[in-house]
Amino acid sequence: MFFPGALVALLLTLLAGCASETKKPAEKPKPAAPAPAAPKPEIPPEKLPPVMFGIDVLEADGFKAIAGKRIGLLTHRAGVNRRGESTINVLLRSPQSKLVCLFAPEHGLDGQIKASTNYDDSVHQPTGLPIYSLYGKNKRPTPAQLKGLNAVLVDLQDIGVRSYTFISWMRYTMEACFEAGVEVIILDRPNPLGGLKVDGPPLDAEWMTDVGAFRVPYVHGLTMGEFATMAKQAPRVLALSSDKVREKGKLTVIPCRGWTRSMRWPETGLTWVATSPMITSYDAIIGYAMIGLGCEQTPWRQVALPAAQTNPLPIRGITFPKKTADEIIAAMSAYKISGIRFVKRESKTAEGKPLVGAFIEVTDWEAWHPTELSFYMHKQAEKWSTVKLFATLTTAQQRTFQIHVGSTAWYDALKRDGMRVDVAPFLKSWSERAAVYQQQVKKYWLYP
Repeated sequence: MFFPGALVALLLTLLAGCASETKKPAEKPKPAAPAPAAPKPEIPPEKLPPVMFGIDVLEADGFKAIAGKRIGLLTHRAGVNRRGESTINVLLRSPQSKLVCLFAPEHGLDGQIKASTNYDDSVHQPTGLPIYSLYGKNKRPTPAQLKGLNAVLVDLQDIGVRSYTFISWMRYTMEACFEAGVEVIILDRPNPLGGLKVDGPPLDAEWMTDVGAFRVPYVHGLTMGEFATMAKQAPRVLALSSDKVREKGKLTVIPCRGWTRSMRWPETGLTWVATSPMITSYDAIIGYAMIGLGCEQTPWRQVALPAAQTNPLPIRGITFPKKTADEIIAAMSAYKISGIRFVKRESKTAEGKPLVGAFIEVTDWEAWHPTELSFYMHKQAEKWSTVKLFATLTTAQQRTFQIHVGSTAWYDALKRDGMRVDVAPFLKSWSERAAVYQQQVKKYWLYP
């Protein structure tokens, strides 16, 4: 039992002891450690899509292809597994490999940067990993960036159209890695248009650029892994210091599981993640393939118009200055283009102004030739112009047209014949060449 006096004395002793202690200087806060990998989302197997991306297959196989390796990753916003989880997070769960750095193509890692806009290196805030821009000072990984890496993984979602640049950046990365003796591992993904639809002009050699790094028809019918397989096996596809470098280069493709060539995106059960600001849906991919070339260096404009009562679909409608939707529909319907029809639709611009145009519906997938409409749009643009439109393009405009369309013969015909240009022989020739191309690339197919 303590008495009051003793209790006071004890308290004074304790206070004196506290006051006599030497205060330690405040320690500097330690830098925050990188965020740990997010836990694997648990989704019942019966609710998962039946198609597995390459990243899903890599994880299901226990990350064997990257065991013991220091790796870099070329990816973007759509680089996710079938659960919707970022490939970056999935790779951080790999127990025997180390993710060292990230590479990003056009539109940036988050997919929000506008087309043709350069950007600088940065840091991935959630992990602290460096993000090396391949759309700024460099188009491909540098030797310094590749130093110390055993492999670079490529996980990019393509849309099946030649001028969409992710296949170009896959090629540039292969070239840089092969020259540096670094393995390339492709985490494959489905072609959203399927692997059987091939259409449009092949790319003439003189027009190879960032929007055309492979000499294939405009709608090419391959996956990223199949492009890489072709580039590895076929001479003179990659720009390398010697053919021996190609032969020695190490390529590993992790194919999808559950995907076949006849499957279009809606049949995969997978959720589409926007690959760029305009390609936010499967419908936008169809519009890109069907209308994009028709708007190249012409007054035609791609606009968002609603399909029936649904929300406006990106780049699935067309307008032409001083022409009503009815005039557009009458003019374009007269060409009797197979597999599509034109429907008048109304919407509003971003500023809230009324917008009326012709919406293009695909009515027969098998009869539909994706690029056919674009070449009749060229012809019609000449009819509605007061001068020969393509004959008056500047040198820079001509080059922009050529590197996207890819056919010198078509441009020369437009320039020479204007509104009298005969589209049909070109379509026939391109169709025949597409059939030959399909037979030639079958040896690189990874899917039945």
